[in-house]
Amino acid sequence: MPANRNVLAFVMAGGEGSRLHPLTANRCKPAVPFNGKHRIVDFVLSNLVNSEIYSTYLLVQYKSQSLIEHVRQSWTMARFIPQHFITVVPPQMRHGPAWFQGTADAVYQNIHLIESMQPDIVAVFGADHIYRMDIRQMIDVHIRSNAHASVATIPVDVRECDQFGIVEIDDNHRITDFKEKPKSAKPMPGSRTHALASMGNYIFNAEVLLRQLKRMHESGETDFGKHILPSMVKTHKLVAYDFATNTIEGTEPYEEHAYWRDVGTIDAYFQAHFDTLGAQPKFRMTNRHWPIYASPDQAESAQIENGVINRSVVGSGSIVDGATLDHAMLRRSVLVERGARLEHCIVMERSRIGRGAQVRRAIVDQDNDIPADARIGFDLEQDRKRFHVTPSGIVVVPAGTFPARRMAWSPSAASMSELAIGQAAPGMEVAA
Repeated sequence: MPANRNVLAFVMAGGEGSRLHPLTANRCKPAVPFNGKHRIVDFVLSNLVNSEIYSTYLLVQYKSQSLIEHVRQSWTMARFIPQHFITVVPPQMRHGPAWFQGTADAVYQNIHLIESMQPDIVAVFGADHIYRMDIRQMIDVHIRSNAHASVATIPVDVRECDQFGIVEIDDNHRITDFKEKPKSAKPMPGSRTHALASMGNYIFNAEVLLRQLKRMHESGETDFGKHILPSMVKTHKLVAYDFATNTIEGTEPYEEHAYWRDVGTIDAYFQAHFDTLGAQPKFRMTNRHWPIYASPDQAESAQIENGVINRSVVGSGSIVDGATLDHAMLRRSVLVERGARLEHCIVMERSRIGRGAQVRRAIVDQDNDIPADARIGFDLEQDRKRFHVTPSGIVVVPAGTFPARRMAWSPSAASMSELAIGQAAPGMEVAA
């Protein structure tokens, strides 16, 4: 740990994720699946653990059961070391009958956790982003700068400033202004086209945060980006941490430097998946020096009977029988039958793509049995009558739209076929 500092982390995992609907119809945004076997929350938790930050409270709120089950199964820390934990904390209403009213209010409602642990530094991080980050490097800069609070930042196009908290800085990276989602913004130093945006990741000196949370509560303020950080600009030293300076061992030269994606919309979520594909992807999921940990996988290996596969991921327990996959991402226990074609698709757990079905530019959520010869993604007007379609033309088939049916794929794969259409193996939990 940097300078032997005691660090406590809060991960803000209560996001409703309305812009990701219908993927968030029955789960919160951090619990949404990503890539072959991960969930979005796995990225921030992996970054914390890899950074040797082992004391983490995960603050949850909306539709949190799937996330709670995932953390219980996948993120159990050693029980013999009291300060090594990842603990889910729902609203406890300790200060009245109210849910979390904002990011800062969520931490304030759990202020006793800070007071009881007495850390030197508190890290407040979001749970909705795809990236690798050595948080120790940010803490080192925070300490060397004698900052009261530090904000991780990245450049964004000024035309997108209304989607981020925007900061202005002086020559020493001290923040001179902080505006949450402004309609317009000044370009950052050295650029005419980009502004400096907050990543939603903050480092606070613990005693400063405690004072600010109590002051905020008295004045009725509830949010870090809207209230606490803007109010601290003139009274405290706030420093912008340049995420581009963060280095991760094992990152390949072909990867996008300082890769970070906010996957809060269907389009961004869809595109981020394809950033991980290929021999030289923008973001390589496998890095032995900085792994992104996933849930335990009890399914059997994937099985390819025959077919044509181009730049695709086939998750464990999946079967491909004489189908064509072109930029397709299959999660666990997916069955793709003979003659089917998937083109730029994401197919989630326990789904079946029937014989001859054609699906392109689509997300098929879990537990769907796409009928034989179905066509999805070719006639968007017809698709809009049945599914969710984004303005850019990505079709989302909600979970369970086509209920699973019992039909063996072949005698040798009957057990896997059942698993692929939603019949869980003995002892296996099925979560949204």
